[in-house]
Amino acid sequence: MAKSDKNTEYQKLIREIGKTYQTAKINSVNAINIQMLHAYWRIGKNIIEYEQVGKLKADYGKKLILNLSKDLSTTHGRGFSRTNLAYMRLLYNKYPTCEELSSKLSWSHYFELLKVDLSTGQNYI
Repeated sequence: MAKSDKNTEYQKLIREIGKTYQTAKINSVNAINIQMLHAYWRIGKNIIEYEQVGKLKADYGKKLILNLSKDLSTTHGRGFSRTNLAYMRLLYNKYPTCEELSSKLSWSHYFELLKVDLSTGQNYI
């Protein structure tokens, strides 16, 4: 095999390995996004169920979101701001079955969609 043929084959190998690696990275990020979206939906469900305690409607004014934000941030760090928790709760309110969530959309996408709902007067919080 001539040196230029080896170089061409080597460059092909580099490209193939690069494509394999990039595909794996993209698939990993997508899998994490799906898992986190489902986790945020479950967190919203937990909050709603705790608030309602078997009632059709929750009793508000107990500062649950504020207290959860403080306690969860202390225990788990970032990601549990009052705003995030309120939107997790809203996610569950808007999509009461997890199967309604699209695996093609990330938490950021849903966050923006929920903000649009709020701005158009559809209040789920």
